[in-house]
Amino acid sequence: MISKIQDRHRQKPAYVYIRQSTIAQVRHHQESTERQYALKNKALDLGWSPAAIRILDGDLGKSASRISGRKDFKTLVADVSMGQVGALFALEASRLARSCLDWQRLLELCALTDTMVIDEDGCYDPSDFNDSLLLGLKGTIAQAELHFIRVRLQGGKRNKAKKGQLRFPLPVGLCYDDRGCIVLDPDQQVQGAVRMVFSSFRKTGSAYGVAQTFAQQGLLFPKRSYGGVWDGKLIWGRLSHGRVLGVLKNPSYAGTYVFGRYRSIKEISAEGEVNLRNRLMPMDEWLVTIKNHHESYISWKEYQKNQRTLERNRTNAEGTLLAGPAREGIALLQGLLVCSVCGHRLTVRYKGNGGLYPLYECNWRKREALSSTGCMSVRCDLLDTAVARRVLQVIEPKQIEMAYRAVIELEKSDKAVCRQWEMRIEKSRYEAQLAERRYLEVDPSNRLVAATLERRWNDAIVQLEEIKQQYSQFQSKQLNATTKEQKEKVLALAKDFPRLWHASTTNPRDKKRMLRLLIKDITVERPAGIWQAILHLRWQGGACEDIRVDLPMKIQNRIRYSDAFVERIRKLAKTLSDKQIVAILNQENQRSATGKPFSSSMIKWLRYKHKIPAYLQRQPGELTVRQVAEKFDVSTNVVYYWISRGIITPRRVHSNSPYWIRINPQQEQGLLNRVKNSTRIQKQRLQIGS
Repeated sequence: MISKIQDRHRQKPAYVYIRQSTIAQVRHHQESTERQYALKNKALDLGWSPAAIRILDGDLGKSASRISGRKDFKTLVADVSMGQVGALFALEASRLARSCLDWQRLLELCALTDTMVIDEDGCYDPSDFNDSLLLGLKGTIAQAELHFIRVRLQGGKRNKAKKGQLRFPLPVGLCYDDRGCIVLDPDQQVQGAVRMVFSSFRKTGSAYGVAQTFAQQGLLFPKRSYGGVWDGKLIWGRLSHGRVLGVLKNPSYAGTYVFGRYRSIKEISAEGEVNLRNRLMPMDEWLVTIKNHHESYISWKEYQKNQRTLERNRTNAEGTLLAGPAREGIALLQGLLVCSVCGHRLTVRYKGNGGLYPLYECNWRKREALSSTGCMSVRCDLLDTAVARRVLQVIEPKQIEMAYRAVIELEKSDKAVCRQWEMRIEKSRYEAQLAERRYLEVDPSNRLVAATLERRWNDAIVQLEEIKQQYSQFQSKQLNATTKEQKEKVLALAKDFPRLWHASTTNPRDKKRMLRLLIKDITVERPAGIWQAILHLRWQGGACEDIRVDLPMKIQNRIRYSDAFVERIRKLAKTLSDKQIVAILNQENQRSATGKPFSSSMIKWLRYKHKIPAYLQRQPGELTVRQVAEKFDVSTNVVYYWISRGIITPRRVHSNSPYWIRINPQQEQGLLNRVKNSTRIQKQRLQIGS
């Protein structure tokens, strides 16, 4: 070893790299740490001065499987690459890096910069072929060793898991008994809280609805603490949305033993590093699944149904078409309608002041730039009314039975909620009694301890009274009344279910839940050329039927006159004036498209719109202005001048009607003389002729 180390190596610093994979190894395997620090003495024995020895121990408790997170290893690689290291000391050379890429890169840098690698077995010169080969073999053996250890450990765990004997932390509500078997938590309050989660999910259909139910009813949910002084103890607190999802997605509550539900997956980050990430695997890729392994809160069938419900509730999932849970808003068919054009779900758009006029619309093709217009847009109230009418017709024979079941469900829900409150009060009463016994058993002369115990006793009594007061307030506000008289009222209402449906106390969300119990989806079709929407209903049982809904025409179509009416006006205009036509129509009590009596301006606009000529009330011997101008070979302006000066007197029906002119022989001769003697008219004729 000493023969390989030259003076040029001793002139550079010696680096002692210290590392252990986990914090637990640093705490409990301190002998390995001492052995690594002792490498400094070995460097002193090989000729390095104390000032030339640098200890790198910043990577203690960090795995060597990757370079990320190991600052001292990065420092080591950087200094070696710049030729500033004479020798590199490690307990085992292969422990410098568990990644083959990092290991080979470090050896290559050591060979280029003439850096020695020294461990307890010997001294290696990476630039020497034999030493490089030996180091490479050590690295390969270290990788194989890790693989064999991992295979043994994983094989043992999997073999034990196949028998359902591998123990792991259980979710709240389940625990191990003295024999190591999984049983329900003996605490009835914990069991009641877990059962309340599943019963609330059956009613609300969403995890958020469960969390909201617990918050509204003032219920708490337990959480088991792991580690520290609170290890194994239950902590009661608010039920969050994430906790609800954790309970609903855990198969242990269905009495199923599962192993391999999560799996570590290697991924390449944006920086090019390989990272491990735990990924939830699909159900068909779980390594071990043992059904009916232990007591359960729900059945396996209900667990699978819950997973399908949660998957449908996801609005950001690929392939999600219809939204499952009933949400806010007055549109009853929200989440049930499918567009017949593109196959996507119709969304709700609220228009008007305050969003009082909701519309069902589909703009997928327009949003994807496949069309310049949306697929369709229909008023919500029209479709909601038609579907609700059909549902009331279908549900009528089973109204009483459904009402009775609803009353039973209300009673069960009330009893479950009250039971949770009673167990909470019972637990608080026990803590108060326990504090009282501890206070009575203490020596009265020990005043310091007695004062502390007395304060704890008082606090427990105050907390008990607060819980009782909260329960009283909850009973007066939240509980559903299920007295005998109220049961009779509910059953009486069932006989008149439409009145219950239209009652102001029945909110839209309850109506949506009822519709989702009966209807699976509705495909909306808008045929071209007719003002109708065809609803293709698919009931939950698989039956299908069609409903036609009449749609109101657009305003421009509603105020448009029919072709028959326009044709009648055309015939009347041939022999009658506008005033005469108005008189006939009003006499017949006919109204315009906007519901008003007819006027001359309406008839005039109608003739202009449809190019209907007005009736010319021309009498025998009467001429128009143009005819008079042609007769005397003058312009029409001259004729209008004669009319304005009173030279000729025309007849006119109204202010906007044409002039009708009658000229007798005497007037005709006078006009000819006027034209002949007018220098201006003659001058205009000469200009036109030239």
